[in-house]
Amino acid sequence: MRDEKGREVPFSEERFGTFLQSRDRRVREDAYKNLYGTYGRYRNTLSASLNSALRGSLFYSRARGFGSDLESALHGDDIPLSVYSSLVDGVRERLDLLHRYVKLRGKVLEVSPVRMFDLYVPLVEEYRQEIPYRDALKMVRDGLRPLGETYLAALDEGFSGGWIDVYENRGKRGGAYSWGAYPVHPYVLLNFNDRIRDVFTLAHEMGHALHRFFTDREQPFVYSGHSIFIAEVASTTNEALLLDHLVRSASSREERMYFLNYRLEQIRTTVFRQTMFAEFEREVHGMTERGEAPSAETFCTLWRDLNEAYYGPAAEIDREIEIEWARIPHFYSPFYVYQYATGYSAATALSRSILEEGKTAADKYLRFLERGRSAPAIEVLRDAGVDMTSPGPVRTTLDLFGATLEELEMLLHK
Repeated sequence: MRDEKGREVPFSEERFGTFLQSRDRRVREDAYKNLYGTYGRYRNTLSASLNSALRGSLFYSRARGFGSDLESALHGDDIPLSVYSSLVDGVRERLDLLHRYVKLRGKVLEVSPVRMFDLYVPLVEEYRQEIPYRDALKMVRDGLRPLGETYLAALDEGFSGGWIDVYENRGKRGGAYSWGAYPVHPYVLLNFNDRIRDVFTLAHEMGHALHRFFTDREQPFVYSGHSIFIAEVASTTNEALLLDHLVRSASSREERMYFLNYRLEQIRTTVFRQTMFAEFEREVHGMTERGEAPSAETFCTLWRDLNEAYYGPAAEIDREIEIEWARIPHFYSPFYVYQYATGYSAATALSRSILEEGKTAADKYLRFLERGRSAPAIEVLRDAGVDMTSPGPVRTTLDLFGATLEELEMLLHK
């Protein structure tokens, strides 16, 4: 395909996200049609593949005596079925906020209707300030100050104690990761490149690392580790606290708008989008449980209907997006994606309470970090002040989305 200057450049799925963020709408559209056009040519094969996975999931669920695939998937972590339905219902109730955000995108980008390839281009200019690693450490520490001295002392130990492999190097894998072995302190892999996103990644991975650190310090080996349901809560709480700090300390209108939009995009992609995925999963597993064999057209129609409901009247849902379900690998791990949305909602509720209630909430949060697998995930979160069987955490998250959207609208129209 051709880039913004008309030069022929290679196209791949790996580069798709970069093309979708281009300021040139023609580049975004070309990338979008290239990718989904290719998937569309294999729609029947991809449909057969997903159907096979659905039937396999149903076989094992029934063989083990479960009433549904959803019940089977949630059983391992003792998650009540009501958590899943509460998430979907809570997000459905506030789709008007996402519709409003899509409408704002159209106004700022001066496009109508908004096409699906318009959803990822930044509304605000990228934050281009270079941030040396030493400055990033201070930014993260300042953002996490509300967690108290015990947490900060452990954070400082991680920063200065050789836990972190910071920079790119020959033969080193990409991305970022945190891991460890009981009872040794955790290790963090980064590929720090002086960007604001690297600062958020540092906060995120240290959230994982300190979750493991506090759990391993307090629990015997049998209760070390964490349920998948809460694995991302500590890391996302760190990001939320850092983001709140950066919004409040922004030195210019443009900088504040950047961080506000950053929060909106996090919630759009992690809560709204993943809940839409969760709805799709619930529907297609239900079809299989009723003895149906969904065709490619059935999958595509369901995906189209969900996109229309979620993105609202300001968005045009075209034929290309109908095949997007086929490129979501998580659908081969039944009922996994909902945990992104619940984890983000739990982290938002925790960070809000820490910021608003201070030491009392921070002390509860530290106890949460220490619990590991000593109790069911739902109970561990409830003791920290977050009841995921209620609509409260999702409402808190979407209220924050609404307040952030309102402020961004005001700043954009100044």
